[in-house]
Amino acid sequence: MADSKRFSLFRSIVTRLLAGVVSLLFISLVTFIADDMAPGDAATLIAGEKATPAQVQRLRHEMGLDRPWPVRYVEFVGRATRFDFGTSYHGTKEPVSAIILRSLPMTLRLATLSIIFATLVGVTLGTLAGVFRDGWVDRTVLTLSTLGVTTPNFVLAPLLVYLFAVKLDYLPTTWAVRLKGPEYLYLILPVLVLSARTTATITRLTRAAMIDTLGMEFIRLAVAKGVPPWRVVLFHGLRNAILPVLTTIGTSFGFLLTGSFVVETVFTMPGLGYAGINAILQQDSPVILATTLVAGALFVLVNLAVDLVLPIVDPRIRESQV
Repeated sequence: MADSKRFSLFRSIVTRLLAGVVSLLFISLVTFIADDMAPGDAATLIAGEKATPAQVQRLRHEMGLDRPWPVRYVEFVGRATRFDFGTSYHGTKEPVSAIILRSLPMTLRLATLSIIFATLVGVTLGTLAGVFRDGWVDRTVLTLSTLGVTTPNFVLAPLLVYLFAVKLDYLPTTWAVRLKGPEYLYLILPVLVLSARTTATITRLTRAAMIDTLGMEFIRLAVAKGVPPWRVVLFHGLRNAILPVLTTIGTSFGFLLTGSFVVETVFTMPGLGYAGINAILQQDSPVILATTLVAGALFVLVNLAVDLVLPIVDPRIRESQV
């Protein structure tokens, strides 16, 4: 029986890994074809406006752009498996892998801080709303969470910048090469903007889960036995209500990694998203392909980690998989 469970778990992990690989191949293929179909190409861009058609054609041949796209795509995938994405078309022609390694820590830091903030605030507000259902606390939390869900980042960001950076002059507006103050001051606004929607989602989900859990028989039994209210809420209610919330927290982290593209651009933060947006504006194909593929890989890995952790946290999921 134990061997059967281990085999089922191993098969589940392998299946998810294969699905992740297929997803990455699809993401890379769509991005590669879209970049190939875009007006102009790298040879035209590098040669400049004054280059003759013959010079552009010679450069295109040297770069291998005159070959069929399926051949170039297979070569790209082969190099990508070795974390070799070529060199950037702009500036010092820096290797793209170096750009990724330099930019990725900022994106991971921003997404990690955002999911921590969203989890702490969302679970707290959702629990309070579930406990004080239909009261003024519940109505206030629902109003705030509705605003968080419906307000897009590109609207929330300038509002917070105007309030805290321009009007009150408490926080810096954008990232700087040489920070003029503590680093956390430069992270407050980006974290607030990036985590707003996730905070609202976790809040609403926690509220719904707490309302369902607090209405169950074992909660009434605990109250009848004289268990203190705070213990009923935290150790009986929240402990069981948090399980469905964990899935949202895990998947939201993957969305925060990709959602940071807009936030990093607004606050000029040197992360993966900022590098990707600049690459799109400059038609820097190697950087575009690399940032898209790395972001997709991070999303797949996060979802895989969630699928592996949930059965450990909730035995019911583990038994159903077996």
